Amino acid sequence: MTPLSATAMPGKPVGRTFPPISNEAHLSRAIGVARVLCIMGIVYVHAWTGRNGADLNALSHTPQGMLRWALVELLGRSSVPLLSMVSGWLVGPSLLRRGGRVFLADKARSILAPMVLWNALAIILVSGAARAGFIYAPQPTSPGWVIDELLCLTRPDDINVQIPFLRDLFVCMMAAPLLNRCPDKGLWFVIAVALAGVMVPVAGPVLQRPSILMFFVIGMLARRHDLAAWMGARPLRLMAMPYAVMAALKIWLEVRDAGEPSMVMAGVIMAGVDLAMRGVTALFFWSLAWRLAKSRLAAPLLRVEPYMFLMFCAHLIMIWLAGPAIGLVSGPIGAPLYPLFLLLQPLLVLGASLLLGRGLIRMAPGAARVLSGGRLGRG
Repeated sequence: MTPLSATAMPGKPVGRTFPPISNEAHLSRAIGVARVLCIMGIVYVHAWTGRNGADLNALSHTPQGMLRWALVELLGRSSVPLLSMVSGWLVGPSLLRRGGRVFLADKARSILAPMVLWNALAIILVSGAARAGFIYAPQPTSPGWVIDELLCLTRPDDINVQIPFLRDLFVCMMAAPLLNRCPDKGLWFVIAVALAGVMVPVAGPVLQRPSILMFFVIGMLARRHDLAAWMGARPLRLMAMPYAVMAALKIWLEVRDAGEPSMVMAGVIMAGVDLAMRGVTALFFWSLAWRLAKSRLAAPLLRVEPYMFLMFCAHLIMIWLAGPAIGLVSGPIGAPLYPLFLLLQPLLVLGASLLLGRGLIRMAPGAARVLSGGRLGRG
């Protein structure tokens, strides 16, 4: 099973409850639900605002600015850690089943190829629209810019800013055969090195975001010690307490920073707080996914789960192209109708992704397979 891949569909509900399911089926469904929650949350991180960076900073402590900050920092930022842990959890059995060579070839097809193709589409569609004067967006400035935008070699993308996750995830997959043979102490050493890279960022050609490797290896350890079901079954209030504490700390730091940025926003301290916040939020949302997996909401969530990788790759292209048009009605951040548009953006992008996916399956199943990393158009 590949990261972000489809999971088995649940049975139809009987009355108000689902039929009893095995622990493995429950875990599979929880992973599918978690992917849906994560990728919906990522849309909030990249939501259209209609403002440049300076204007967003000026509006950051208005009610709408704080609403956007809360959706991004208290919800959306947990998505990458949880997706990374899920990928690490799934990698061991996949390696055993396929062998290293087949495993890496599969990851090249399901992660690397879609990354390059979606980046090419972003350059054509988004930069093309900008060149035509329809939107304001990045445009090619040199051959080096195009190469970096396609392959994320030395920097994150300017258009598809979410795509470098796939780049770093593929690096983790390349290392997975070796990591899978490491004893626990070796994996903890890798976590420590990645943590150091997060706390004191050092530019490097291998990983652009070392936290992805850290959470990926945490997921591998969780698999070895069978912690996913145990963690998901912990009382929800127990999982919510660390989240509430870290959220309160983040809010306090955000408010305090408005007056004393040099004292509060020290780099190492804030990096540690941010990383801790992402970790506890990911675990809290895993607990929610575990519970949703056996609820009436599981069926509709799992029906859309096969489209979530497509949504992950396509959502910023959709936001670049459609955001300004919808913004003519809602207005940018600060306008009276903007909060409604902000809250609805994940649902709007999901609807567009379903239409795109179903259209591709019907008219070009081969393209659907490639662009979805093999998750759609399989017959």
